[in-house]
Amino acid sequence: MRGAPVAKSVEEWLKRLAPEQRAALEKLRDQIRSVAKAAEEKISYGQPTYLLHGHLVGFGAFKKHLSFFPMNSTVITENVEALKGFVTSKGTIQFTPDKPIPAAVVKKIVKARIAQNLEVASERVAANKVKTTKPRAKK
Repeated sequence: MRGAPVAKSVEEWLKRLAPEQRAALEKLRDQIRSVAKAAEEKISYGQPTYLLHGHLVGFGAFKKHLSFFPMNSTVITENVEALKGFVTSKGTIQFTPDKPIPAAVVKKIVKARIAQNLEVASERVAANKVKTTKPRAKK
């Protein structure tokens, strides 16, 4: 897909893939959307991304593998046992169409990411309230 114009939608992006890659990523997409119903789906950095109080998760397709991007290394570390047999790094979980990430693991990771993003969002709100409620100094 290098050199091609950036897709305007996830559907357009998926249509560019080989059938077996498309089928595997459509399943992953359904799993993500079943948990993150309120998330916005968009193309970011040329790949499908889900946003809910910030970047939530994303996925990509490469020549020899597919990737699920939890956008947080903690959730990968927390699920290391469930991810045995998959290539993982700080920001990605690699899989193939014939060996997808188990749906239960995907859903657990997405739920954890939602919780993380909600926590950060509530901390931002609390910090903004503190900033806006401080009494002004008298002149």
